[in-house]
This record gives sequence, C-alpha cells and structure tokens, in this order.
Amino acid sequence: MSGNVQLLSDTLAAARAEDRAALIAYLPAGFPTVDGGIEAIKAAFDGGADIVEVGLPHSDPVLDGPVIQTADDIALRGGVKIADVMRTVREAHAATGKPVLIMTYWNPIDRYGVERFTAELAEAGGAGCILPDLPVQESALWREHAEKHGLATVFVVAPSSKDERLARITAAGSGFVYAASLMGVTGTRESVGAQAQDLVERTRATNGDLPVCVGLGVSNAAQAAEVAGFADGVIVGSAFVQRLLDAPDEAAGIEAVRALAADLAKGVRGTV
Repeated sequence: MSGNVQLLSDTLAAARAEDRAALIAYLPAGFPTVDGGIEAIKAAFDGGADIVEVGLPHSDPVLDGPVIQTADDIALRGGVKIADVMRTVREAHAATGKPVLIMTYWNPIDRYGVERFTAELAEAGGAGCILPDLPVQESALWREHAEKHGLATVFVVAPSSKDERLARITAAGSGFVYAASLMGVTGTRESVGAQAQDLVERTRATNGDLPVCVGLGVSNAAQAAEVAGFADGVIVGSAFVQRLLDAPDEAAGIEAVRALAADLAKGVRGTV
C-alpha cells in the first residue's frame, strides 16, 4: 500500500484501536462557494471528523437526495469545475493532514480522463475515490491508474447486493467499503435499522480485512452511536449540507458544521 490510501487505512485502524468507529463527513465542493466549502471541510475536521468525502457536484446525482441535489445545483450555478474540486482536496488535506477522498459518479472522470484525474488527485494529496455507479466488473482501467498513484477505490454496496457481488467488491476495492444502509437516495432518517447491520455482516463475511463504513441516514449523535455499534465508520452527508443550507450566512454555516461534527464525534465514541 502506498500514497494516501495508507493514510486512510491508518486512520481507520487508529479508530478501531480506540474501540470506536471513524466519523466520515461528506461535503460537496463549491458549496456554498469554493472557499466556503474548503472552510466547511476544515471545520468538520476541527469538530472531530476523521475523514472527509468531497462531493464532485453532478447535474444528475442519482444516489443523492434533495438536500445534496440542492447543494450541487448551487455549486454548479457558481461555476464549480474539477480544478476547484482538486483545489478543495489539496487545501483541506494540506491544512489538516487528514484523509480526503472524492465521491463522484463515473461520467465526469471518464470525460476528464482517468489518467489525468488520478494523477491530479494524487498530486493534491487525495486518499482516493468513492465511485457509487462504477460496476466492479468495469473498473479495471480505473483501478490500474488508482493503484499506480496510491489511491483507494471505494465501491458502494446496498442491501440488494448479492453475496457474490459483495465478494467481488471486497476483493477489488481498497480503503473501505461504503455500505448504503437503506435502499434509495441519501437523506436523514429516524433510524437506520437492522438492514444496515445485516449488510455490514454480509460484507465482512466475504473478506474480514476491508473496513465497512455505513452511510445514508445518520443525522445525530444517537444514530451515529447506533451505527458505530456495528460498522467501522459512520458516514454523514445530508445533515452537514442541511446545516449549511439553513444558516443565515456562510460563517454561521461553517460553525454549524463544526458543532454537528463535535456532536457526531461523541456519538461514534459512545459518549453521547
């Protein structure tokens, strides 16, 4: 293992050594502005996030619920480009020394060029990519370039994923596996329930080594504590974005992100 995928793996291992789940925050690049987005990521780390996923805004985000779609629309109307996403990764990682990934649909990478994208992400200090719509059987070109540049390839699994697919993903993926706890789009929910726990256990059964982190639905410390009871990481996105959307101004939004991260960090540590 080389490059920043090692930092990602070390961060997840350190959380495990503390007998807790890692806290993973998701925030879109370019929202509310490029500079504001960078400050929001720093605030999430400052509040207690271990890892941050930077969303690459997309005009048709099939996995994302209305909250993240709204943020993506704002970022795209602001003219966000892949260069801004790379700058976001670079500045957030440089300021904190912590692992920063990009979460993106495949189409923008395909258009930009796989070699160019992976080289620039590695140069920016990025730890890897989460690729929700890249089928594992079509991922060889991506993985070849990602491995060359020391980047993690994080695949997404869902409750509908058959055990055979889970086994292929844990064999091909690196960093961690992103388990989507409920079918459908991202968004906050009252409880993430037994379905997520079953998915984590089935994924782990195919390969005990790759951490399994759960996203889709967590919005408060109690839910974070619930998921931390069975997952290696707790991924929170819509709740952070909602804080930024609800804030009267950018500075207040950044403080709200920091406060939510601090609350969720207590949840993953079981100190709620």
